[in-house]
Order: sequence, then C-alpha cells, then structure tokens
Amino acid sequence: MPTHTMRAVRLHEYGGPEVLRYEEVPIPEPGPGEVLVRVHAVGVNPPDWYLRGGLTKMPGETESAVTLPVIPGTDVSGVVEAVAADVDSFVVGDEVFGLLRFPSFRGSAYAEYVAAPASDLAPKPAGVDHVHTAGAPMAGLTAWQFLIEVGHDHPSPFQRARHRPTALGAGTTVLVNGAAGGVGHFALQLAKWKGARVVAVASGAHESFLSELGADQYIDYTRSRPEELVHDVDLVLDTVGGPGSRRFLRTLKRGGALFPVFPGEFDEEETAKLGVRVSSAQVRSNGAQLAELGRLLDAGTVRVAIDSTFALADARAAHERAARGHIQGKIVLTVAR
Repeated sequence: MPTHTMRAVRLHEYGGPEVLRYEEVPIPEPGPGEVLVRVHAVGVNPPDWYLRGGLTKMPGETESAVTLPVIPGTDVSGVVEAVAADVDSFVVGDEVFGLLRFPSFRGSAYAEYVAAPASDLAPKPAGVDHVHTAGAPMAGLTAWQFLIEVGHDHPSPFQRARHRPTALGAGTTVLVNGAAGGVGHFALQLAKWKGARVVAVASGAHESFLSELGADQYIDYTRSRPEELVHDVDLVLDTVGGPGSRRFLRTLKRGGALFPVFPGEFDEEETAKLGVRVSSAQVRSNGAQLAELGRLLDAGTVRVAIDSTFALADARAAHERAARGHIQGKIVLTVAR
C-alpha cells in the first residue's frame, strides 16, 4: 500500500479558480463495494466549476451534502490499487475509468487516489491512454443516456415523464448544438455510429474538427442562425440548452424531439401545436454503459478529443481555460507519477 497521504486539489471556500488549493490530504479507505484507484488522469466538467462557485445541491436534492473542504471532480482514469472484500468485478492492477457518484458532489476525483464504487467503473480500453479515457465518462455518458439508452429508472428532477431517446438510423437527421464541446462531440459520433445524418452547430474555429468527426453539415452560429437554415430535423440535441433552446423547435419535423441538456422553459401549447416533444435527462454513473462506450473507443468508432491538459497541481489554470469557453473536446488534468 502507498504511504498514508496523497496530494489533492481542495476548496476551503467558494469562489473563482484561485480557491483551488493543491495540498496534502489522507488517502481514502475504500468502503464496501468500492475500490481504491491510483489516479492517472481526471476529466474536468461543468459541475466542478459549479461546485467551486458555490452550487452545493444537485437538481433534485433537497439539501446539500457538501462540507468544506471538498475535493471536486468525478471523471477518472487509473489503476486499481486496493479492493474491498465484497468486490469481485476488479482486481488490483486493473486499468479502469469511471464517472464517480454522479449525480452528487462526492466524486473527489481531483486527487492522486480516489475511493470509487466498483459499479461506477469500467475496464479502460486497452488501446486508449489514460488522458483520453479520463475525458470520456461524464460527457460520453451524457450523450449515451440522452441518445442511446437512459439505463436507469430514477425519476428525473427536470420532468415527470421518463426520458425516451429517439430511434436513430439511416434516414434520420440529428442537429447537435455545441457540437465541438465535451457532450457535443460524443453525441455527433454516436449519432453517426447509429447511421444518422448530423448537422453540427458550433463557432467558427471548429469546422475542420467537426468534419473529421463525421459531421455532414456544419453551421457557424456566429455567422448564421441554424433555425433559419435547417428544417425537418428528427432530433435536436442542444448541449447549450437553457432559455435559447426554444428557437430550435422550428427546425423539427412533426413527431421530432428537442433534447436540451440544460432544461429551459417551454410552452406546452407551442410544442403540442408543433407536434414535437421536449425531453431532458440527468446523467448518472453507470459502469455497464461505460464499458459499452469503452468498446467503441477501443475500436476507434468514437474518439475523445482533448482540448488541453494541465497537471493536477495546475487545476486553477484548467478552470481558467474552461472559463474562456470555445472548448474543443475535453480539458483533462494529469497526475504525475
């Protein structure tokens, strides 16, 4: 076993990137159903900066489970270092990746070691390095649960009805708004894998990147309005979401669907009149789905694009990069060995 302390990034107060502190903390003990992972790389995601900024309750939670100081982060890729007695799915030395304890702020991934529920982990694809697999869990599972299969029965905090993905295949058209970002670039590739035609909406710098990923049509939203150029779409996955999402309703054919990743306000009469549906899901940890995504990563069918990497000690700089926006793929923290 390693020494009893490790380096981790914690916040002792809420605020800007400067509140992230790189410091010595105890190595966690894996509890029942858990393994201890020696972390090689950590994916950076929006909930990390929401927590840093003071959001301590996930949608659907009645009270905060966060106590300061807290280690942010949910996405890890690494190697199993120790295994609880009741775990038989992994052994010491296995390479794994996962989205930890989501939806919650208890992932504690910005660290050299993390105690992880075995059910949240999947075998790391052998042909893909830790940096790339660390970029996959949250963004990849969000795209998977919106587009392919929800994979759980938990009620959504956003709507009464259960989210139902649209059947995708040859003859269906999907518009992905924010196609160059973390969720967007996975959604584009998963829709292509299913045989759909994909319209990718992003800012100007991303055109060649999106065509490499297989986009059939590209729209630079800084120059033109997608809702004026595109019609008769089967599905819009809007990774930006929020109040601006309504403008995509008119791109849909009757029977089509709009999936905003961040729910906005929609007028039920308007959607009924258009004959379309609006639906959202909340991503949840799921080792079995991640194993399926891992097979696609290993086959090269889906790839993880890396925007930039930063050492764990430089988490502040990674958050500053995120705040500048126009991210292409994923920001990842690397853990030195």
